[in-house]
Amino acid sequence: MTSRSQKSPERTPLPEPLRELFWDYSFDELSWEEDRDLIIGRVLCEGPWDTVQWLRRELGDGAVREWIERARGRGLSRRQLRFWQLILELPAEEVDAWLAAREPDLWEQRVG
Repeated sequence: MTSRSQKSPERTPLPEPLRELFWDYSFDELSWEEDRDLIIGRVLCEGPWDTVQWLRRELGDGAVREWIERARGRGLSRRQLRFWQLILELPAEEVDAWLAAREPDLWEQRVG
């Protein structure tokens, strides 16, 4: 059994451009193998386009779609979720249901 502080030989280091997204974690201790859901969520929700492109190359769109479906769009803004709905051909009824089940977001409801 490997502790979080020991690096396993098969651990794949994350690309350096992701470091700024994980300011609240010990970046060098994160691993794709152990922290995949955290990494995917952070990249999709907060990452600049180049990190999103890296994620799509790393996983493929099918796996990104599966993650979004499993998470029911949690963490993604309405705008981000609608973007992925179009790009990944997510069913509109499903996305509508996820959005309807959310608590109102005051920031997204602001007026002009």
